[in-house]
Amino acid sequence: MESTTPPRKLSSPPGPEKIWAILSHVSALFGVGLLLPLIVYLAMKDDSDYVAANAKEALNFHLSLLIYSLGCIPLMFVFVGFPLIVVICIGAFVLAIVAAVKAADGGCYHYPMTLRLVK
Repeated sequence: MESTTPPRKLSSPPGPEKIWAILSHVSALFGVGLLLPLIVYLAMKDDSDYVAANAKEALNFHLSLLIYSLGCIPLMFVFVGFPLIVVICIGAFVLAIVAAVKAADGGCYHYPMTLRLVK
């Protein structure tokens, strides 16, 4: 069973680091989903723990959304998948905004129901 650790409060990051962290969380709203958090994580993991932690959380969240959405495709044949996709989209939008606000405050949001694929 996976241990659930509370979101950690990181030291107050400078402005550019906050912007990268926020963009990692809201990247799906701009249509770049997995790509931006992956690039930010790979580029900044050695430079900033704050940006790396936020980008890793966003990357895990976007990977989880992809897996959940792919799981809904077979369910569309029995008309259960359509409402599930709508719920996933609304939840992703709301959680991305919450995570971006938390990142702007200098924290790292721990998304619920997210698979921890990137350690």
